[in-house]
Amino acid sequence: MADIAHTVHVALGDRAYDILIGDSLLDDAGAILAERFPGRRYGIITDDNVARAQLPRLLKSLDAAGLGHTEIVLPAGEATKSWAYLGQAVEGILAARLERGDLVIALGGGVIGDLAGFAAAIARRGMDFVQMPTSLLAQVDSSVGGKTGINSPHGKNLIGAFHQPRLVLADLSTLDTLDARQFASGYAEVVKYGLIDDEDFFFWLEEHQAEIFAGGPARGEAIARCCAHKARVVIEDEKELGVRALLNLGHTFGHALEKDTGYSDRLLHGEGVAIGMVLAHGFSARLGLAPSQDSGRIAQHLKKSGLPTTLADIPGKLGSTETLMAAIAQDKKVSRGALTFILTRGIGQAFIEKNVDGAAVAEFLNEMRALPLSP
Repeated sequence: MADIAHTVHVALGDRAYDILIGDSLLDDAGAILAERFPGRRYGIITDDNVARAQLPRLLKSLDAAGLGHTEIVLPAGEATKSWAYLGQAVEGILAARLERGDLVIALGGGVIGDLAGFAAAIARRGMDFVQMPTSLLAQVDSSVGGKTGINSPHGKNLIGAFHQPRLVLADLSTLDTLDARQFASGYAEVVKYGLIDDEDFFFWLEEHQAEIFAGGPARGEAIARCCAHKARVVIEDEKELGVRALLNLGHTFGHALEKDTGYSDRLLHGEGVAIGMVLAHGFSARLGLAPSQDSGRIAQHLKKSGLPTTLADIPGKLGSTETLMAAIAQDKKVSRGALTFILTRGIGQAFIEKNVDGAAVAEFLNEMRALPLSP
C-alpha cells in the first residue's frame, strides 16, 4: 500500500484533485492510477536526468498494474521550455496514438511539469494529466495550481495555459537524488510562502531548516504546508486575477535575472527567486514600507541554505540595468504598460502594488549592482 503521509485537496468543483505526499509513491503509482483512472493509457514526459533516476520505478509500477504507456524523454534544463521541445512532446503523444481520454504524466521538476502540462492542454484539444514532481521546487509550487507553459525570447512563461492536473503524486524519496544546489533552489519557494502572509511559518523554517535539508519529518510537513497554502490561493483566484499574484513574490526581479542569464545553469529558477525576494524586501524598505532589517534577516536565512542573495552572487557579467528593466516590462503582471510588483510591509505581509515607478526601480537596481558578493 502507498505510504501517504499527507493529502491536500484542491477544491475546484468538478476539476478538484488531490495532492498525495509520501515516501515511495512512484512505486505505488500504477495501483493508484488504476484505481482512480481505470482503462487509461499513459504518455510519460520526462527529462534525461529523471529518466535515469526515477523512470524505471514508475515503469515497473505501471507494468505491474497492467497499464499501457509510452515515454517521451527530453533534455534536462530550463532551455527545454521552448517551442521546439513542446512540439516534440505533442508529436510524441500523437505518434503513440494516445487518445483524448488517456492521460499525460509529467515526471520531473518544474520544467517538465510546465511543458508537459501545456502539451496536455493542447494535444487533441485537451487531455488530462498527472503531475509527478521530482524536485522540491515542483513539489511545493509548480506542480500545483494549473499554470503550464514555455518560455519566449521575450521572457519567462509568457506562452502557456491554465490547465489543472487530475492528480499530484509527490514522492518524497525522489528528493534524495537531488544535488545540494537543486534542493536549495527549491527551498527558496518554500521560504516564499512564509514571506507572503505567514510569518509563523518563516520562523518555523528558521528553526527546522537543518531537518528539512537532512530529510527528517519536517521536510514532508513543510511541503504539505506549502501545498495547502497554494491550494487555498488557487481556489480563491485560479486565473491570477487578484491574490494569486502574491505567489510571484520575488519573481519579477528573478525572472528578469533568469532571462538575462539565458535560462542557463548560471542561475537556477529558485536562485533567481531568492535574490528577487531579497530585492523586493529591500526595495520595499527603500520606499519606507517595510523595516530595513527584514531584508537582512531573510538574506541570512537564504544564504545559510546555500542560496545567492545579491546580484554580485550571479557568476559572469550581468546585463545592463536597461536590459533588466526591459525584461521587467515584459512581466505578466504588467497591466496597460504599468509595472506591478509584489512588495511587502514586513515578513509575512506581502501585497500587490500597481503603478510602480520604473525610474525608482532602475535607480534601486543600479545601487544593488554596486554591492559586493554576500559574505
